[in-house]
Amino acid sequence: MALLQLIPSSSSSSLSHKPTLNPSNVSSPLNSNPVLLSPRRNLLRRKRNSLRCSASSFSEKHHTNPPKSNDVVELPLFPLPLVLFPGAILPLQIFEFRYRMMMHTLLQTDLRFGVIYSDTVSGTADVGCVGEVFKHERLVDDRFFLICKGQERFRVTNLVRTKPYLVAEVTWLEDRPSGDGEEDLGALANEVEAHMKDVIRLSNRLGGKPEKEAQDLRRNLFPTPFSFFVGSTFEGAPREQQALLELEDTAARLKREKETLRNTLNYLTAASAVKDVFPSS
Repeated sequence: MALLQLIPSSSSSSLSHKPTLNPSNVSSPLNSNPVLLSPRRNLLRRKRNSLRCSASSFSEKHHTNPPKSNDVVELPLFPLPLVLFPGAILPLQIFEFRYRMMMHTLLQTDLRFGVIYSDTVSGTADVGCVGEVFKHERLVDDRFFLICKGQERFRVTNLVRTKPYLVAEVTWLEDRPSGDGEEDLGALANEVEAHMKDVIRLSNRLGGKPEKEAQDLRRNLFPTPFSFFVGSTFEGAPREQQALLELEDTAARLKREKETLRNTLNYLTAASAVKDVFPSS
């Protein structure tokens, strides 16, 4: 689910990450359209009949043996012009030779690799998310169809090698307790959900679709996985998504998402008023 006409928060102009990698495989600029991101690269294409991502995918536990935050491990990296969140579903089709090599290695190990955001403006981020392959299909020409699910977040600490594909040492990221010890995360998550429903309703109205009441978007998710789910719906604003991914405070992430949704809601409300006055516009 993508939120249309996303208006990023006022703090989205600067990312907290400092690009540390500069792989040569990302050479084309991102689509400048702020609504929908449709990356097309030689190294991958989205599977056309992709799975729809819903809140039910965002379980509280993403891995059977979650790593400790102070563990340092080596992880193959896949720089992409998109941001993967824990719990999100990512369909991919692997074309490029070096990443087909990576897949052959992963099929013999644990099927986990690092998805890390990269573009030609800000370079490659040093915070990403593990993608775990849970469905794959190898084609006769050695291409691969993959269905991956986001798992743990990580930070790149050292680049081990760059050929034939990137491999880095990483440490794991976890949300820390909020500085506001008494913060009611449940209430904050409910406010974010309410804003999401309003944005969806107005987006449907402007798009000529029925203004149906949005379903239960949260689906009993705890605040942290729900904040990742919300971030995953901000398609078309990958730098804002990257900033949300890097935050290590659930309350801060939910507050930023609330501000973004409120800005979007204000924009849609104004657009809806204009449409009422000038129906043909």
